[in-house]
Amino acid sequence: MYQHIKAFYNATWSKRYGQGLTQGALTLMYSLTVSVFALGGLVGSFPVGMLVTRYGRNGTLIRSSFLVFLAGVLMGFSRYMESLEMVIIGRFITGVHSGICLSVVPMYLGEIAPKNLRGFLGLVPSIFICLGVFSAQVLGLPELLGEDPYWPLFLSVVVVPAFLQLLLLHWFPESPRYLLIEKDNVRGATEALRWFLGKYDVEDVIEEMREEQRSLASVKTVSVWHLLIDRSVRWQVLSVAVINMGMQLSGIDAIWFYTNIIFENAGIPDPEIPYTTVGTGAIEVVAGLIGCFTIEKLGRRPLVITGFFFMGICCSGITMSLVLQATVSWMRYVSVACVIGIIAGFCMGPAGVPFLMTAELFKQSHRPSAYIVGGSLNWLSNFTVGFVFPFLQMSAGAFCYLVFCGICILVALYVYLIIPETKNKTFMEISHIFASRHSFFSCLPDSVKMVKFNGYGALENSSLEFSGSGTSPA
Repeated sequence: MYQHIKAFYNATWSKRYGQGLTQGALTLMYSLTVSVFALGGLVGSFPVGMLVTRYGRNGTLIRSSFLVFLAGVLMGFSRYMESLEMVIIGRFITGVHSGICLSVVPMYLGEIAPKNLRGFLGLVPSIFICLGVFSAQVLGLPELLGEDPYWPLFLSVVVVPAFLQLLLLHWFPESPRYLLIEKDNVRGATEALRWFLGKYDVEDVIEEMREEQRSLASVKTVSVWHLLIDRSVRWQVLSVAVINMGMQLSGIDAIWFYTNIIFENAGIPDPEIPYTTVGTGAIEVVAGLIGCFTIEKLGRRPLVITGFFFMGICCSGITMSLVLQATVSWMRYVSVACVIGIIAGFCMGPAGVPFLMTAELFKQSHRPSAYIVGGSLNWLSNFTVGFVFPFLQMSAGAFCYLVFCGICILVALYVYLIIPETKNKTFMEISHIFASRHSFFSCLPDSVKMVKFNGYGALENSSLEFSGSGTSPA
């Protein structure tokens, strides 16, 4: 597919200016087309807090669907209008929609789910992302929409799931937590809970929400700036930053965006590459389902730690296989296996858990701003990888994957040492866990040692003890 879009860019440029694009300029234009989606996602993540506060979670998703129809029209008619700018702008608008949805959907699911199913429902978006990628890979086969005349239609297919979302969301109630805690609509929250839980008696859930509402009685929705300077949630903010940046800087976007090029460099014959790519898509779906159905049994931490660590090992394996494939013929298959391993490791945990954790680590007052911070860092990292990777690959060759290897290992270590398990805990219980942590940034005492903190490492500092009231020492 990318060859057809590059050919369109070159032909359009030649028709306008009398000469085609140089190889470097063509690579730059295609990199911009790939990465502008992430730039749109970054822009879309900024107004999330304002949108979900004003329109609610469900209302924001319904309104954002119209962006996809605009993007589909631009990309679908780009060839007819001989405009490469329409492709780029369409990708940008699609990215804006994705930036909104990838923050709002996990927030919505996290708020409507009972705590024993919060992990399962939190990974459902990653399953559908995998299904979307797999569907695109199938549609991109030469027998379907993979030939040159059909690529504008291929890009505009995004309007189909957007139409289904717009049609179906009208049947779903608004988030009960939003209705009760932010709008003080007890009746609406009760009816929504009965609809979602399928039972009439929801007083226990209402009471748990009221407890959180009482704790936030004197606290309004926190802005991004106040979130960043609030010492009581700095561990949560740092954790959200690390896992969201690590999710994209792990190299998964380089694998997704440039799978065909990676397989080509690995020596896979050109006619076989589309089918190899479809095979990786099927593995994505299977790995995502495994993560989805095991998260409530294993917990969040094991899936994230194992996923990032396995991705790091596979990134180093790609480097080794690409270096040795000139002398060892079977190394090309090791390279393909490592690509599959990275995708499988990502989809089992790192694909969805960061969005779930962003919802779980914060109270209602801090959650919208936390999604803005996590989403903006996620999309900024996505843009960086999508734009820089082709040039990194040209300059560093096979060794570019070692950068991703190092990032994956560091993120896995951070999660192991810092982030607690949130399985089967209420939002208030999770908040209390972080509130009881000792301050890392305060003046160091005479002696600091590592102790076990509910099963994971933490710094012990006897001179900095304080109560778990939710405030940190100054």
